[in-house]
Amino acid sequence: MFDALELTCIICWCMMIFCPLHADLQCMGCKYELPISNLTLNRRRMELSWQSSKNFSSYKCTMASSFEHREMEVESRLCRFEVEDGMPLYRGAVFTVEVPKTNISKMCPFIPKGINGSAIENFSCVIYNISLMNCTWQPGRDAPGDTQYFLYWQNSRDDDETECELYTKGENDRNMGCRFQNVTIKDKTTYFLVNGSHKTFLIQFYDNYTKLYTIERLPPPLNVTANCTSNPGGCIITWQQPLLSHVENIDCFEYEINIQNKDKTPEDKKDPPVIVAKHKYEFQSYNVKKKSILKIRARGKRRCFVSRKWGEWSDPIELGEEKDYFTFVILLLIALGTILVTLLHYFLCKRYCSLKRIFPPIPQPRDKFDMPAEEDIQTKNVLLTQKRCTEEITTVEETT
Repeated sequence: MFDALELTCIICWCMMIFCPLHADLQCMGCKYELPISNLTLNRRRMELSWQSSKNFSSYKCTMASSFEHREMEVESRLCRFEVEDGMPLYRGAVFTVEVPKTNISKMCPFIPKGINGSAIENFSCVIYNISLMNCTWQPGRDAPGDTQYFLYWQNSRDDDETECELYTKGENDRNMGCRFQNVTIKDKTTYFLVNGSHKTFLIQFYDNYTKLYTIERLPPPLNVTANCTSNPGGCIITWQQPLLSHVENIDCFEYEINIQNKDKTPEDKKDPPVIVAKHKYEFQSYNVKKKSILKIRARGKRRCFVSRKWGEWSDPIELGEEKDYFTFVILLLIALGTILVTLLHYFLCKRYCSLKRIFPPIPQPRDKFDMPAEEDIQTKNVLLTQKRCTEEITTVEETT
């Protein structure tokens, strides 16, 4: 079994390398005519059909590539491979139909047409906001610069194939992505196909099988609340499941609860998150004097059609009383402002003002007993003058 699969993969890769422009199905020739002929592949529905000149009771179909291997046994002349385990064909594959317990078999490699390296690369899609989907890709590394790409998709095998209605453009007006609206997530596999177009060369296609719920970016849990008490210290945290269009079972989610001290620096070791399966959590390390930040996000449980990747965080909720840094800062600013204003006033006055103008001397009151009045002084002066005049007159008379 292993040798046959290995040989099949070697044949497939050799034909892909040396025959890049061959038709899609290149069946291997044989010296004699086989009863099995005209193998036909429906890529969209992953159906392989053929004709048989004899009526056999059963057939065995095989689809193999360098990475995967599928086989099934049927009673009709049609093999319908399960799309749920779909294997992309853009890298090529080998299809084989054989009759059990005989040497009758027909092998047909599937070879994509076009220039090697012209198919798109890095194809990815993400679903967000319940019903919006965004797909992006990059042009093939060996594709001509004016190559154009077109995206088609089937939400399930039974749905019609539709083309993208809103492309996002890149250089040279080339389609580089697509935006979808009103996307419905089903529990079936979705098929994506990106064809390339060029006026001169054949461009290889790209295809992909995806379950849409695996690429959904889960929204945050709803109605997150925290009821905290200081004595005894603790918080009861409750929430509701994220809002999704295709899941109603509340037991399909698990939640990551992240509570971090707000005063911690990025270099400090963070507290490990807690994962719970319920919609309630008791936080027993609550300290009313410490400020903490609470966030919650969700992911799907195994065996549920919900993405196993962690979704978006809820809006942060603050727990505890924050230290009153604001009042302290205000008081500190007031004190510094007062000191600065006082110093500024002092230096301005010292530079431009006279202290005698600002602080003039206070006059002292007169002492009526020790200090003679102005009128007494004038009277005394007059008396002295009269006395001098009298003495002069007397002196003159005596001389005469």
